[in-house]
Amino acid sequence: MKQPVRIGVVCLARTTYDYLAAKELYEQIRRDLASIEAVAWRFIEELVISQEDGQAAATRLATEHIDALVCISGTFHLGHLVLQLKRELSVPVLLWGLEELPYNGGKIRLNSVCGVNLNASNLYKSGFDDYTVIIQGSIDEDWIDAIRVIKAMKNAKIGIIGYRADGFFNVGVQDNLLYGQTGALVDHYELNEVFSWPVEEQEIAYRKQQLIQLFDVSTLSSFQLDKVAELSAKLNGFYKAKNLSALAIRCWPEFARDFGVSPCAAMSLLQSEDLILACEGDIDGALSMIAHHALGAETPFLFDFSQIDVQQDFALFWHCGVAPCNLWDGVCNRSLDTYFAGGKGVTADFVLKSGELSVLRLDSARGGYRMFLQKAKAVPMEKLLKGTYMKAVFDRPVKEVLDLVLDNGLAHHSSVVYGTYIRPLVIAAKLKGWKVIE
Repeated sequence: MKQPVRIGVVCLARTTYDYLAAKELYEQIRRDLASIEAVAWRFIEELVISQEDGQAAATRLATEHIDALVCISGTFHLGHLVLQLKRELSVPVLLWGLEELPYNGGKIRLNSVCGVNLNASNLYKSGFDDYTVIIQGSIDEDWIDAIRVIKAMKNAKIGIIGYRADGFFNVGVQDNLLYGQTGALVDHYELNEVFSWPVEEQEIAYRKQQLIQLFDVSTLSSFQLDKVAELSAKLNGFYKAKNLSALAIRCWPEFARDFGVSPCAAMSLLQSEDLILACEGDIDGALSMIAHHALGAETPFLFDFSQIDVQQDFALFWHCGVAPCNLWDGVCNRSLDTYFAGGKGVTADFVLKSGELSVLRLDSARGGYRMFLQKAKAVPMEKLLKGTYMKAVFDRPVKEVLDLVLDNGLAHHSSVVYGTYIRPLVIAAKLKGWKVIE
């Protein structure tokens, strides 16, 4: 499901133009907008014409707690109106121009495009960059999806248990920078809070049965299987009790040593149930998955650029065994294994399914944020490795993609989802003033 948002809508006009035609167009627009999923619209139903109308609309919408504002130039209009609205509403704005109607008696009827030009110039010269412009007959749903991303980040409560993984300085964040750039807040918990989280025996038994049904567990000992089931129950209970949007986990080196197994297999299971879990304490990675999830993308997960083959032009997206188990290719043996940490690893092992992919990394560096975006395609491959992985082919040479990552010093994790989710994120980056690396 997409992130729900609340959006205000006004239609601006002037009586020296064909405002009655604009009113009819606006009525149709309101009917069309009502069919878009997960949007609570807050319409100013009458045309906004005078300065008094503008202030009244701004005052009313200020009580509605909207996430964004759509300003339709029904006709050309006073320049005061958008500025009055923006003064009261510190939210992104869509400036929507309508296509001109057939001339009537040699007179331009709407002059809507000129109204949009006026508004864009006024906002830009006032120092605002969080506006988007369209000239068309229907709303830009990618812009709405961009607002969903911004809302999800702003409301995010990200937990981190432990700290980032030892030596992974590049996935560390500065909490106040994160909050200032996105609105997300971080709460820190100790590893022992999860280790000691109380769970019922029946919940552990349920999780154990799940694992047996989903995976080949023949290489595990009874102790290992029981510990994965126990941890699955504990992580699920902890996550929901803390009302988290995502949880970043210091998954090594202490986890296997102190709890008895690593969290990889439990994370694979729980991510298939829509929990957002980030490896190695990667908070920006968690935020990237939150952004993908806000767009309606299912079960985002983090991967490493673990290998590239320049001759065959592909990359291996691999991680130690945490990808959501529902993304299995349906062909290979989906199993649990203990190939690292002295037999305490307990990872998921399978090849991920084929399909179109979207890659995202929201990444903090040098006092700001930037956004890395790519399209790729997962293609079939044999199960040749431990862990969870896929063979990915980009729509450009793989060496170019790796050079972008390395030349811009991006962290080594990115979020990946099936489907195409690029343009809404580009719009969101523009609204936030972030550099897009693509």
